[in-house]
Amino acid sequence: MWHDDQQGTACVTVAGLLNALKIVGKPIGDVKIAFIGSGAANVAITRLCFRAGVDPAKCFIVDSQGILGRDRQDVFQRRAEFVDKWRMCQATNAEGRKGGIAEAMVGADAVIAVSKPGPGTILPAWISAMAEDPIVFACANPVPEIWPWEAQAAGARIFATGRSDFANQVNNSLGFPGIFRGALDVRARTITDEMCIAAAEALAGAAPDGGMNPECILPTMISWEVYVKEAVAVGMKAQEQGIARLVVPEKQLYQQAKAMILRSRRITEVMMETGLIQAPPTD
Repeated sequence: MWHDDQQGTACVTVAGLLNALKIVGKPIGDVKIAFIGSGAANVAITRLCFRAGVDPAKCFIVDSQGILGRDRQDVFQRRAEFVDKWRMCQATNAEGRKGGIAEAMVGADAVIAVSKPGPGTILPAWISAMAEDPIVFACANPVPEIWPWEAQAAGARIFATGRSDFANQVNNSLGFPGIFRGALDVRARTITDEMCIAAAEALAGAAPDGGMNPECILPTMISWEVYVKEAVAVGMKAQEQGIARLVVPEKQLYQQAKAMILRSRRITEVMMETGLIQAPPTD
């Protein structure tokens, strides 16, 4: 079972990517993606992207030493330690591209960065070298790899970060509460990639304007109904896969998840009203 942060981040990233690709009109199986960073978060993201339909052979993953590939002897020699990274060396970068971030981004349809905080980790010129209508997810915190205005001036069609003060926040809190609620409500034995993809599809479908607004490719965390939809999707997928201990009809799953989520929200409101916890700032 994945760590909850990884599950949530991967789910939300895939949801954002699904809507971004819908806006630019590119099939998920055809796109080239540059993944910047090879830590736990991006390992989870790449894994779920590939399970959702992205072709690994068309993609490039960049770590601190450059683009991953079969020629990376440093990873090969430590393959027993870096199992996931060596697997990615073999599955991605079919063209044998070498270099760093700049080279990985040439001709890419999207870049998903969870790496060194910027600004300056990604340069505007590198975005200009991407394919038409580039999608840029710069998710390092607290400062994204490139500022939104720099990326947009360089031609980024859709831009997302991990921050709430910019458009298109990719935040794991949009994912894991719904995923866990759905898994718990059917007493799932584990959480599978397919369950996370089901949650991502539900999340993408809950975005305003049908997910077709480049400035709002994901719902916000104040839209509590999103978590209910994710929970139902996850619970139904778990039952479909035969890993749920309980058989729960879809309508009942919806009612259970809604009741639990609204109860939790009301408890939080009462705690703020009574001063047990401080209300969040309004400005």
